[in-house]
Amino acid sequence: MAASSIIVVVAAILAIGVVAQVLAARTGIPSVVFLIAAGVVLGPEVLGVVRPSEFLGGLTAIVGLSVAIIVFEGAFHIRATNLRTAPRETLRLVTLGAVIALVGTAVVVRYALDTPWLVAYLVGALLVATGPTVITPILQVVAVRDRVATALETEGIVNDVTAAILAVVIFEAILENVTEPAEIVRLFAQRLGVGVVVGILVAAVLWWLLRHVDLGAANAPQYARLAILAGALVSYAGAEYVATESGIAAAATAGVILGNVDLPYEDDITQFKGDVTLLVLSFVFIALAALLDFESLIDLGLGGVAVVVAVTMLIRPATVLLSTVGGRFTVEERAFMSFVGPRGIIPASVATLFAIQLQQAGFTQAADILVGTVFLVILVTVVVEGGFARHVAQLLDVIPMRVIIVGGGKVGRALADRLEDRGENVVIVEVDPEMIEQARAAGHTVHQGDGADTDTLRAAGADNAKIVVAATGDDDVNLLVAQLANSKFGVDTILARVINPDNVEAFEELGVSAISSTMATAYALDNAIERPTLSTWMTELGRTGDVQEIEVTAEDLVGKTIADLREEVPPGCLIALVSREGDNQVPEGSLVIEAGDRLTILGERQAVREAIDRLHPD
Repeated sequence: MAASSIIVVVAAILAIGVVAQVLAARTGIPSVVFLIAAGVVLGPEVLGVVRPSEFLGGLTAIVGLSVAIIVFEGAFHIRATNLRTAPRETLRLVTLGAVIALVGTAVVVRYALDTPWLVAYLVGALLVATGPTVITPILQVVAVRDRVATALETEGIVNDVTAAILAVVIFEAILENVTEPAEIVRLFAQRLGVGVVVGILVAAVLWWLLRHVDLGAANAPQYARLAILAGALVSYAGAEYVATESGIAAAATAGVILGNVDLPYEDDITQFKGDVTLLVLSFVFIALAALLDFESLIDLGLGGVAVVVAVTMLIRPATVLLSTVGGRFTVEERAFMSFVGPRGIIPASVATLFAIQLQQAGFTQAADILVGTVFLVILVTVVVEGGFARHVAQLLDVIPMRVIIVGGGKVGRALADRLEDRGENVVIVEVDPEMIEQARAAGHTVHQGDGADTDTLRAAGADNAKIVVAATGDDDVNLLVAQLANSKFGVDTILARVINPDNVEAFEELGVSAISSTMATAYALDNAIERPTLSTWMTELGRTGDVQEIEVTAEDLVGKTIADLREEVPPGCLIALVSREGDNQVPEGSLVIEAGDRLTILGERQAVREAIDRLHPD
């Protein structure tokens, strides 16, 4: 292929990448699907426009630098503070879970495809990585509880980097025909050591440059972006010059360090870096698909199918279930996490790089197995899991109502405890570091920032929130939060804690349900005096008993009487009130249900939930 033709092909690939990103944004389907499809069409098996063997020997260098940018970008998003405060289940998912995925996949590949152990472990190492670029589009469509989304995204970010470094060592062992464990450990220490040292040096130079050198007021953000991009490439190339296959470790090290220091123009850098990553992703995925040989893919036969089935239906569930045992995740959430584990960037990019080098070194069969199995797993997991994630989430009932509580003090945390115990998706917004630490220690999802700020509320998910509770100890702050929730986000239900009873009227004029701390305490004391049994039972709501108010949405129940409905609800609960056009009444058995009626159901917790599922299936 002539140089001019290569330029045209590369430009076409990048253009297709941009189109794939637009299609992904419009359809909610991960861009990986469009990129792989484009690669297959452009590759030797269809149009023959992209032929890796004709890139004048430069394909390895291009893909290698692309991998460096991808790994650097992933590592840049690993925040030490997030890892320190992550639930133990999330930490187990990136440690114990990664080991289970590595060993389990390697064993299946070894026996299903009759391949050497090192090749099997190379495939296993790559398929440990899930990746935020394929998980995030799914989570944008499926609004699961924040702790589930955080666990899946953290797993993707961390395992992207660790999987890449581990795969490098195994790949080097294959090239050097190393089988002794001690020698593999030596290779790992050597490559990792060189990578870490080079990564630290590059990160230190970049930090000093951006913090202490005047880049000029007008062009400083631009120069900072370019310096970071150059740093990612220099760290990779410099480490590769010292010791082959150590560049990925260097890029990852530099990314982690720079992502956790106070860099100027960090927002500009992050945005620019993300744009560049999208471009190189296009090249990597299309190059991977172009490496495919349909005949070799078919030769995988039932063994390839067995690998895909084992990875998705056995190994992934085992990884999640063992990593989350005894934690805060419900059975349904664990089942959903077991289903969602799409593979993407790292398996594709590193497999492409290694496959090219394996072919050049004469390991054609290993290259075919690597590309074929990685391609099959990526395609099946992205298409199936991305396409059916919402249906599975609805089936498992893991899309809860989003509640934002502004104020992480004792009142906010106590309310969050009760709501989460009932299965709601609660996010606490707090600015005080001490309060944040206490709320996170209690297992709550916390967004740090000023709850009276529009951007903070939006970042916490106010656009999708059904309820916002202003629970700080300052009436002025609570009033402002209520105003923003109402005017900027149109939240259905807004409640506010009011310290001074004289301020209740100001809140109610906004249409906000105001709860006066003074009056609420008086009512609670009065109930304890006059209605001690009911007061005690109300205190236990959400644990043993429950009271819920819902609108009847089951069309087949409209026109039936209360007596008929009592046969529809399970034993252990009753319909206590019917609200119709603002009129509340204790219903008689002959009362006929009309569209729009709201029913208050009380009784045993599980019985109430079963009644809601029947009366309010939406």
